[in-house]
Amino acid sequence: MARVYNFSAGPSMLPEEVLKKAAADMLDYNGTGQSVMEMSHRSAEYEEIIHGAEAVIREVMEIPVNYKVLFLQGGASSQFAMIPLNLFRNSKRCDIVDTGTWALKAISEAKRYGTVNIVASSKDDKYRSIPALDPSKFDKDADYFHITTNNTIEGTVFADLPDTGNVPLVGDMSSDILSKPYDISKFGLVYAGAQKNLGPAGLTLVIVRDDLIGHALDFTPTMFNYKTHADGESMYNTPPTYAVYIAKLVFDHVKATGGVKAMHKKNLEKANMLYDFLDSSKLFKAVVAKGDTRSIMNIPFVSPNEDLDKKFVKEATKVGFVNLKGHRLVGGMRASIYNAMPVEGVKKLVEFMAAFEKANG
Repeated sequence: MARVYNFSAGPSMLPEEVLKKAAADMLDYNGTGQSVMEMSHRSAEYEEIIHGAEAVIREVMEIPVNYKVLFLQGGASSQFAMIPLNLFRNSKRCDIVDTGTWALKAISEAKRYGTVNIVASSKDDKYRSIPALDPSKFDKDADYFHITTNNTIEGTVFADLPDTGNVPLVGDMSSDILSKPYDISKFGLVYAGAQKNLGPAGLTLVIVRDDLIGHALDFTPTMFNYKTHADGESMYNTPPTYAVYIAKLVFDHVKATGGVKAMHKKNLEKANMLYDFLDSSKLFKAVVAKGDTRSIMNIPFVSPNEDLDKKFVKEATKVGFVNLKGHRLVGGMRASIYNAMPVEGVKKLVEFMAAFEKANG
């Protein structure tokens, strides 16, 4: 069967070059006579892989030397707890911007360990926008300020980062990391589940400034303490070895194809192509209004009714455009067009949508 165009929000498609390299290495990695999945994480061969992965991601993201790069497990959902457990060091208060599903989960977990100040929310707009931020509502004594840089379900993105002064900015970048350049020095901590732009599910990337490590609450479990993993170079326990290996191949691919800036240029081309069609269509409509807070990774859209939505998804699947069904909280459809989605995939989707509109408009 021919490969499909996979518009899943995660786990998402991977670059074909990465999959082909992994396939070639499956039985014999680099002349070792074994698969990476069989390899001891304490071996010299594997240490070269994980240290190499760190070196490349540091290079492509231009991560400052005073930040640790950690390869962890548990997804962003574990980070919702790890962040307050490690960063509630003084006031035990934090500021969080409520922009939808994942921000609400971060709020819920943080409330277990301290006080949460919701500085702004787009709930009244059904999370179809990024709320305006009033700096006068920021808590200058907060231990951290949390944002979800890109909202996977709702399809919105922070166009500008808030200026939080001396309060560490924390960013959940799960669905837009590596999609565009970010100045990591503006953050105290960044985290991302791998299954969208970094690699397969099972790996979580955390980038944390040195001075934020070593202050965990005294009841923090050993495995939830950043110092545990920083001191153990991400190998305190057995890491998700194969997921790290695939992530390294993805990092290498990003570097070889022009870096994050080149990825961003391609991502803008794809997103603009789809948004331009949606904005001119008489059948389909983008959920998020025009503006710079539209995500270029996750694009939710709808037709006039649910029956037509279902028909579209069914017919699209038949011709190789899969996982276009929208999230249950938003409905309609959603096209997730992460780094690995080729421009050709979006072009062909738009052509199919135009044909569907002609037949059903």
